[in-house]
Amino acid sequence: MILECASPVAGDPRFAGLARSANWSRVLLLAEEHGVIGHLANRLRELNQNLVPAAIRGKLLDRHRRQVFSTLRITAELFRLLELFAAKDIPALVVKGPVLAMQAYGDLSMRKYGDLDLLVRQADIRRATESLQATGYQAAVPLSAIDAGKIPGQYLFSKSDANLLVELHNDFTLRYFPRRLPLDKFFERHILVGLDGHEAPALAVEDELVYICVHGATHFWGRLSWIADVAALVTRQADLDWQNARNTAKEVGAERMLDTGLRLASDLLHARLPDKVLVAVQGDVGAAKLAACAQEWLNPNSKTSPNLFERAAFRLRMPGSRIAAPAYLLRLSFSPTEDDWLDDGEIKHSRVLEALRRPFRLARKYGRGAKS
Repeated sequence: MILECASPVAGDPRFAGLARSANWSRVLLLAEEHGVIGHLANRLRELNQNLVPAAIRGKLLDRHRRQVFSTLRITAELFRLLELFAAKDIPALVVKGPVLAMQAYGDLSMRKYGDLDLLVRQADIRRATESLQATGYQAAVPLSAIDAGKIPGQYLFSKSDANLLVELHNDFTLRYFPRRLPLDKFFERHILVGLDGHEAPALAVEDELVYICVHGATHFWGRLSWIADVAALVTRQADLDWQNARNTAKEVGAERMLDTGLRLASDLLHARLPDKVLVAVQGDVGAAKLAACAQEWLNPNSKTSPNLFERAAFRLRMPGSRIAAPAYLLRLSFSPTEDDWLDDGEIKHSRVLEALRRPFRLARKYGRGAKS
């Protein structure tokens, strides 16, 4: 039922039958867990009222209404941040969040998101941090760490009076890309996406597709919404330049991650790919193995999430090259983030010690298959 709702290809004749026999409490729980409340609410509009218990329909409408209000609040804050950065002459690109909702669904409220992600060049990070702090945001990465050249997993900002996180990323922080991002090229070919009467600078559609496929792979495709985004984006963007998408994936070493995302979108959610693209995706044996692992872990009947060794094996397959794979895994295992060098807001470790601490911290965190 959830897979059918998340698919961009409507019209399955089994849908009414599934709805008639569904455990609706379970459906609602899964939809919320996988971030597809908007998808569920959208599809239920076409069902006979009698097929959905009134109590469930009321809960769904209430949760979707809260998602809509959250979307409006977050989008308004995005406009404010873009104006702030523009006034400080800090170039920024919006990734995922509201721009992806518009590119993939044409509807801001379809996606659930509690944070705003922006790409900002490393050279502008200090000024961006100072600007956000001046407007009331608290920085998880202090200015002293930035001045010391420390590179976190992301530059995270929060407000005590708002349930909202802002994350700044760039080619230094996005270490899950096998090769360094060509950030200047991303800025050069950026587009403007219309949002509620405004325009937001965003990645070109082809770059966004690669970005969200790497993001999904980074998190082992643990939420259906990430696959739904891929399926919706390639379905709605009919003029997507597939060669440009492949070129971007090749440039950052993410061809297999792109194929995995497209394979999941096609196999699970029936996303229609051009014949040439589908042949290439289905011919990637490594992507098929990654997609099979992701589907197994995504299954709600599965009792465990990937353990430490399964995670390592998945990471080794992600780059798609036997030569690049060990170097990629070692880089991820020994490249410290703020969790390795920041204690109570203070930097307390040497670079060598930080690198050595990291694999032991990861082992403790994921050694028993804990959820990431």
